[in-house]
Amino acid sequence: MATAAPTAAGFQDCRNIWVSTLEQLAEADPRIVAVVNDSVGSSKLNSFQKKFPDRVVNVGIAEQVMVGVGAGLANGGRIPFVSAASCFITGRALEQVKADIAYANFNVKLVGQSSGVAYGELGATHHSIEDFAWLRPLANLTVIVPADAWETAEAVKWAAAHDGPVFLRLSRMPVPDLQIPNRSFRPGKAETVRQGGDLTIIACGTTVHLAAAAAERLATEGIAARVLNFSTINPLDEEALHAASATGAIVTVEEASVRGGLGGAVAEFTAAHKPVPVERVGFPGFLPTGSVDWLFREYGLSPEGIEAAALRALGRRG
Repeated sequence: MATAAPTAAGFQDCRNIWVSTLEQLAEADPRIVAVVNDSVGSSKLNSFQKKFPDRVVNVGIAEQVMVGVGAGLANGGRIPFVSAASCFITGRALEQVKADIAYANFNVKLVGQSSGVAYGELGATHHSIEDFAWLRPLANLTVIVPADAWETAEAVKWAAAHDGPVFLRLSRMPVPDLQIPNRSFRPGKAETVRQGGDLTIIACGTTVHLAAAAAERLATEGIAARVLNFSTINPLDEEALHAASATGAIVTVEEASVRGGLGGAVAEFTAAHKPVPVERVGFPGFLPTGSVDWLFREYGLSPEGIEAAALRALGRRG
């Protein structure tokens, strides 16, 4: 049985991994450039800028311009990684993401930093919990939410090699390495974190290790929960969703709004193909100001909260 669990030594800020990977790729490919909105520091691009000073474009606090510059660079044969806080790259520049990147099908890699509620006490203006719902309808935009350092590195490498628009959603919150043997990064394919047949927990990003911990708790109650890492939000792994429906109940877990996000996508699919109880763990809307830890606990993004959602889903199963 493949399992994943937090290990104290394994917690890492995935932004460090993203930039070290980008630097390695840039050494080998002169087409790779970075575009930022006065966010070199928060994007962890300081060392990249020192190594490649002529390959960083800082447009200042002008996110719409930033995305447009990325589109222009891609049209000129470069591979731009456009990096900014996720709340601004998807909120302020959504029209440019839609028209300049997705509609034009330009080879731009959008990197949404400090996603979800990572900014904590800065409140709703800096929370990025609506981004899944905004981006999912852009059918040709691949949306990837890495769950740990290894997956972050693999996602950056894949994005650089992929010919087409990509959105990488990265957090500033350290996460543990998932202890899964023989891992293989396959965009559009779910990763099995833990086997189980009584119900399925589908998670992404910073919540995957919490889902695995919830499955451990359920196991002590004699409940075998399957845990899937849905690191690709768009496109969804429909084969995995068919298999998840076969377990009879599903819990989705995301550091995002349950309206239109991963939970919404799974509910859409099950309603159309095989209706089963779906419990969505995430955020209901604008959130109060509070620390990341408090927000996670308050809205059930914890092993205990996910366990409770699983029991509710099992109670609804016919």
